[in-house]
Amino acid sequence: MPAALSPIVTEIVLSSAVLLLMVIYHAALYRQVRRRPLTTAMGVTNHARRAWVSSVMAQNRDLLAVQTLRNWVMASTFLASTAVIISLGLLAAAFRPDITGDVSHSLNVFGHTSATLWAFKLLALSVLFFYAFFNFTLSVRYYNHAGLMINVPQELEPSATVATVTAILNHGALHYTLGMRGFYLAIPMGLWLFGPLWMLGGALVLVAVLYRLDREI
Repeated sequence: MPAALSPIVTEIVLSSAVLLLMVIYHAALYRQVRRRPLTTAMGVTNHARRAWVSSVMAQNRDLLAVQTLRNWVMASTFLASTAVIISLGLLAAAFRPDITGDVSHSLNVFGHTSATLWAFKLLALSVLFFYAFFNFTLSVRYYNHAGLMINVPQELEPSATVATVTAILNHGALHYTLGMRGFYLAIPMGLWLFGPLWMLGGALVLVAVLYRLDREI
């Protein structure tokens, strides 16, 4: 009986370790963004967006604002469409009984190889892409709001200030970043289909890459 349970224990321990690693990393990143924003890529870009909004509104550079926001909306729309297509494909694969994951099971050395767990992994991966889809759609929403307010003269609408437009843009950028995190986290989650050791290896590589990206422009 203990030998039969060991693969399940391995799955639980290693997948929990990956989850804890991701939570600790992003909690530390959040703390650094709050306390020392200019040492992070997110903080620097937030600061740059405020300067950009101030310049655009002060000089009435409406065409530049529309073109830039259009590019952001197009990027978010493309990624949202990609995320929902992948999610639906994973759901279809999870509920097809004829898909057994033989290739992934052959590479799963220490993990559990039951069909139920494999379907659960597909469902978890699908939920992750739905999470990315949700954030990209919210990003589109905020960018559309910013595109409207950035062109409104402040004398006609007192609430259309630089601070307000910047806050809206930064909300959109935050959801874009969260959507991209969903794509990035899909790497260890996808490797989980091949076993928990693959998942742990992918998570360690991902954290190393994110550490560099989050502190450079």
